[in-house]
Amino acid sequence: MNPKKLTEAYDFTGQSIVITGGGGVLAREIVRALIGCNGSVAVIARDPAKAGRAIGEASQGKGQLIVVKGDVLDRERLRQAKDEILNQFGTIDALVNAAGGNNPRATTSKSLSFFDLPEEALRSVLDLNLLGTILPSQVFGRVMAEKGSGVILNISSMAAFRPLTRVTVYSAAKAGIDNFTAWLAVHMAQECGPSIRVNAVAPGFFLTDQNRFLLTEKETGELTERGRKIIGQTPMGRFGEPAELLGAVLWLLSPLSSFVTGIVLPVDGGFGAYSGV
Repeated sequence: MNPKKLTEAYDFTGQSIVITGGGGVLAREIVRALIGCNGSVAVIARDPAKAGRAIGEASQGKGQLIVVKGDVLDRERLRQAKDEILNQFGTIDALVNAAGGNNPRATTSKSLSFFDLPEEALRSVLDLNLLGTILPSQVFGRVMAEKGSGVILNISSMAAFRPLTRVTVYSAAKAGIDNFTAWLAVHMAQECGPSIRVNAVAPGFFLTDQNRFLLTEKETGELTERGRKIIGQTPMGRFGEPAELLGAVLWLLSPLSSFVTGIVLPVDGGFGAYSGV
């Protein structure tokens, strides 16, 4: 492919992309990149004003941005958001399921054993990560099914490949996303059209609002014991920068990956490849 075609492949002019959880650290980078590539981006957020402020600070480029009120665990509200987006952009070409995260109360510690993890906290993490990926895929994926083309991109985790200590239900939910990604890829290609693709990226360890309390000391910012272990098992010897996720994301959303569906792509500094010996 010549350089002009490569440039065109990452030009999202005329493309409408929906992103859930767009106010998060990693999702904001994706929003900024897509706007910089001229895409029309619709962010779904429970608090549009808050998400808009966060994203606005990072947004540059010629693309369009709208922030729509929605909740990934409320299908009816997602349907209303879908109608708003279709009214603004006319179509939906891609969905990035970036909503997710962990809950300290669903994380084991010296003071909170696995046997005492509260049911409410466990359900909140499982629902947010897994059901919060499935419901948007139903609502926005229907638009793609009706027109016979589109891309769904899920966000997995290293915890899906190698269950991490302490984050029991988060690991289980992310493993569920991997399984759902493969299932939906086959379903959409066979039942709705071979031009509908479903993939996932699995970030390694990036410092975000959700995991900072596990990886760094609140008072000093120094690495926790867990943070040191992770760096010790990451061949590149550092945490990832949010922008380093973008190459994989843009590739999977672009025509350059038009024969790729059903995969989970690690972006992890070699963490998943390291045996420890």
